[in-house]
Amino acid sequence: MNIGRDIMVENVCINPVLGREDMDPEVVTRMFILGPKANVSESEIVNHMHLLGLPLTIKQTCYGAMISGKEKDVLKAIKEVRKLDPYNIFTKDRGFPPGDPRRCRGHRKGPREGFHQMEKEFQLLGHVSDALKNPIEVSLEEEPCLSIEEFENIMNQCLIDEELKTGDKDKKE
Repeated sequence: MNIGRDIMVENVCINPVLGREDMDPEVVTRMFILGPKANVSESEIVNHMHLLGLPLTIKQTCYGAMISGKEKDVLKAIKEVRKLDPYNIFTKDRGFPPGDPRRCRGHRKGPREGFHQMEKEFQLLGHVSDALKNPIEVSLEEEPCLSIEEFENIMNQCLIDEELKTGDKDKKE
């Protein structure tokens, strides 16, 4: 009896039964991920999506929510939901619709592929949120390096300054 092998085969060899919506190229699925500093809960964003009255499949998740539907409806939902907490609600594409047995944790008997990547991304979202709240101007131009002569001058001046400080301490003692 090889239980490990049986589970592995079951995980890899799922033959999903997909509906017509799942095969429609106009249907997209997006994940909503709440950042660690979010001022809303998963249930609040799901309730807000339901109140929009859009023809979407909506699923609450441990990290936020997942929606699936025609792209124009999904984009409208994203725009409206992000108004609740614009700096802490993030979205990303998901290649599979909610409940798809190829990715659903309930069918796979363990964490789905990509979960650990999302877990790592979540750790960065607090920093992304802070950057969105407090943007600063940055330059992509590289500053030129110091020439060797300029570096030597700076080092020599530092040595002179250090000798002067040390000399002053010796005189006081």
